Amino acid sequence: MRSFTLRGLTLYLPEAALKGNLERALSSGRYENHEADALLLHLRPGDRLLDLGAGLGFICALAAGVLGEDAVMGVEAGPETVKLARRNLVANGVPGVKVLKGAVVGAGAGEVDFGQRPAFWASSLKGPDGWPESAEVIRVPARPLGKLLARFAPTAICCDIEGGELEVLTQPLPGVRLVVVETHPQVYGPEGVQRIVAALVAQGFAEAEGAKKDTLVFRRSVGPGAE
Repeated sequence: MRSFTLRGLTLYLPEAALKGNLERALSSGRYENHEADALLLHLRPGDRLLDLGAGLGFICALAAGVLGEDAVMGVEAGPETVKLARRNLVANGVPGVKVLKGAVVGAGAGEVDFGQRPAFWASSLKGPDGWPESAEVIRVPARPLGKLLARFAPTAICCDIEGGELEVLTQPLPGVRLVVVETHPQVYGPEGVQRIVAALVAQGFAEAEGAKKDTLVFRRSVGPGAE
């Protein structure tokens, strides 16, 4: 088991999970740094964060340090990654943050196919070009966004679900004032990014400070469902 320290948090993961550029990103502090910067800039007392694609639990732990354990919930599809996230939350003193196992979807119920890859951060649902290379297709619970919103009532969403955001973030977002999303134009092209932007703008969101590269930031103070 290896450990890496980012922003005062310690993340643990097995050697076998250090695939691709992950080790370099963790060692340099670049792991999920754009999302982290945006959230620290915009989160405020009283917010409730829903982290879609919780990964190692870094964003959940970081947000819990600002908002408290009860105000943060994560969702992660990979069964082994869920275990890692929960372990890291305990190790960083925020065991009360819940991480649900399942793949976030726009609608549906039951289970869905999920492509689990050795590089956990590149695992995903089936894309337009088929399954990612070397993916093991497994069945995981489907987590419809509407039910997650009703259950947790978040005011902020952080989303990094390897292309699934095109379906998810074009759904209604009642009560949400902040969205931080890592887009994946390599999956759905610039047209897909524009569909996400258009859907959020139609709900009263505007692009906000903190966007970097493929990570976009949207905020609203007045709009459909906004608090």
